[in-house]
Amino acid sequence: MSHATLHDLHRPLGSTGLRVSPLGLGTVKLGRDQGVKYPNGFQIPDDDEARRLLTLTRELGINLIDTAPAYGRSEERLGPLLRGQRQDWVIVSKVGEEFDNGQSRHDFSAAHTRFSIERSLQRLETDFIDLVLVHSDGNDLAILNDCEVYQTLAALKDEGKIRGFGFSGKTVDGGLKALEQGDCAMVTYNLNEQAERPVIDYAAAHGKAILVKKALASGHVCLSPGVDPVRASFELLFAQPGVASAIVGTINALHLAHNVATVAQVLASR
Repeated sequence: MSHATLHDLHRPLGSTGLRVSPLGLGTVKLGRDQGVKYPNGFQIPDDDEARRLLTLTRELGINLIDTAPAYGRSEERLGPLLRGQRQDWVIVSKVGEEFDNGQSRHDFSAAHTRFSIERSLQRLETDFIDLVLVHSDGNDLAILNDCEVYQTLAALKDEGKIRGFGFSGKTVDGGLKALEQGDCAMVTYNLNEQAERPVIDYAAAHGKAILVKKALASGHVCLSPGVDPVRASFELLFAQPGVASAIVGTINALHLAHNVATVAQVLASR
């Protein structure tokens, strides 16, 4: 039995020149199990389980992988796990949020931004990161207007250490401002929450990239009987021309394959 894959469904990530699968793998569960909002508990996979998951991810045609310094040990585990495969992956990481001893803290200064990127390059064992997003604390406009993080990311892009940069925020105003100078906005968009739709529309009109977080509402969505919430979620997302890819954080191989098959069906029927 042949499985549906996303190999032939890669699409432009805005105007970055990168091409990405319509689904990306989120890797918070590879690195951290504290302070995460999922309905069911989970165990962080060991290296063999993580390697199998990444092999399956690649076989299913997913080339986009999403990580962050705030995801515990995620980056430092991905470095060795992806050794020898750098050309096969578009790697997204973040800057601005640190997670220590169960607590998040934020730093959007120029110095911390540079420190964070150099640390991510070391951990990921690479000399460039494809896309770096600012990990907002919710004060989106203040970060963009009053902090040096965005200008520093622009400089790091000029230096070739990152290919593109953008913003993972929580407000429409923040997303719109972030896209004026940046390459990408990561927005929440799902069956429950659609407030950031104007950011998606702006991106579509201006050739910018959109990545969607919480596409499946972190597993919390409830619909009427007989409606597949995964399919309904992806139909909603991919009806928007601005959406490049949805980041789904799963460590369950069956869920991953089901998500891929569903996205392939949704995109084939468009």
